[in-house]
Amino acid sequence: MEKVSSKKANAVSKFPKEQYLKWYEDMLLMRRFEERAQQMYLQQKIRGFCHIYSGQEAVAAGSISAIRQDDNIITAYRDHAIPLAKGTESKYVMAELFAKATGCSKGKGGSMHIFDVKHKFFGGHGIVGGQIPLGAGLAFADKYRGNDIVTLCMMGDGAVRQGAFHEALNMAMLWKLPVIFIIENNGYAMGTSVERTSNVKELYELGKAFEMPSFPVDGMRCETVHEAISSAVERARKGDGPTLLEMKTYRYRGHSMSDPANYRSKEEVEKFKAEDPIQQVLNVMKDNKWITDAKIEEIEHKIKEVIDDAVKFADESPYPDPSELYKDVYMQEDYPYIMD
Repeated sequence: MEKVSSKKANAVSKFPKEQYLKWYEDMLLMRRFEERAQQMYLQQKIRGFCHIYSGQEAVAAGSISAIRQDDNIITAYRDHAIPLAKGTESKYVMAELFAKATGCSKGKGGSMHIFDVKHKFFGGHGIVGGQIPLGAGLAFADKYRGNDIVTLCMMGDGAVRQGAFHEALNMAMLWKLPVIFIIENNGYAMGTSVERTSNVKELYELGKAFEMPSFPVDGMRCETVHEAISSAVERARKGDGPTLLEMKTYRYRGHSMSDPANYRSKEEVEKFKAEDPIQQVLNVMKDNKWITDAKIEEIEHKIKEVIDDAVKFADESPYPDPSELYKDVYMQEDYPYIMD
């Protein structure tokens, strides 16, 4: 896998200090949350599959800073970090990982099925590529209602091999749906590189078959992600339809906690860690003298307390009552998003 190109941090930035601080805090929260999730998994507090987002934080942070709070997001099973940036409290996400009744999916979804209607986060889907037509469906619903809400539909590079990907792109373009398809290309579909699974190496090119605006993006930098999403959102809100963005990023951990990632070298991992998205944002703030060592320590301490409280909350929460097995099987009439 080729190294993602990245511009060096400059002393002058087009984004304000407040935006960099927000990116830094959001990404640090994601990173520390995932590090603690790893620990809890090894302690068997978290069971089943667990997919860690570390390394890809700029995609989530840069995307969410470019949309409104009422815009939708739907993604695959590497899904813990994204709702944190969207506004879901850490304790509810951690409780869900612990399969507790206080979790944001009532303890029924676990790691792969995080869900939060209040913050317009619609999963968290365990079926590879299953969320792609659902993302197009969310966008169709908003177009039908005549509002200007946009949907971000995120997926991994392996999902583009699913037929549903091509079907959804075709319908989205045909009906000019307000959806942005985001491929988080971290180079490996589970343990197999893009080069070994696709004749098309530049995945954004796949959108051109449907005459969809399609672009590659440096997914290791919040700035480039934000700019690409902002442009696509503007197009969607005007009624001009969807965009496909290939975010070239990298995951530091294996595909899941059970994956030792022996298919790649330590040198490759370290090469990408040298362009760590959190450190890049921190470098810009330091270059501009926007942050002090004391402030960095304060933020670290604050986030540690948030994560500690989340683990305590999850640990002390009850498991779902057995009667919950028969609830939420069918949509209830008071479901606020679907029913008018």
